[in-house]
Amino acid sequence: MKINVHNSFFQYYFPMKVSDIFNIVHNALEAKNNGRKISQKKMAEELGVSMRTYQDWRTGRANPIAARALMQMLGELEDDEIVRVVKKIRALNEQSDEK
Repeated sequence: MKINVHNSFFQYYFPMKVSDIFNIVHNALEAKNNGRKISQKKMAEELGVSMRTYQDWRTGRANPIAARALMQMLGELEDDEIVRVVKKIRALNEQSDEK
């Protein structure tokens, strides 16, 4: 039996499921969109990944380690700090869209 030490390490230290995170955020975006569904194809296009990759993230067939680590980092922040971080990210995205 082969054990993947890398995955075991992250599962121990970051027990949350990446698929849960993607589903929570996807659902929050739909709620923000007045409950209108956002297709996985559309979301994948927005993120710059294939629809298959996005589906794999949502179903748990693929677990991007960076996403898990990022959520762990955000989980260490207080609510107001998370809001500040998200606002900074939004501003950076808007600046890159203008270029």
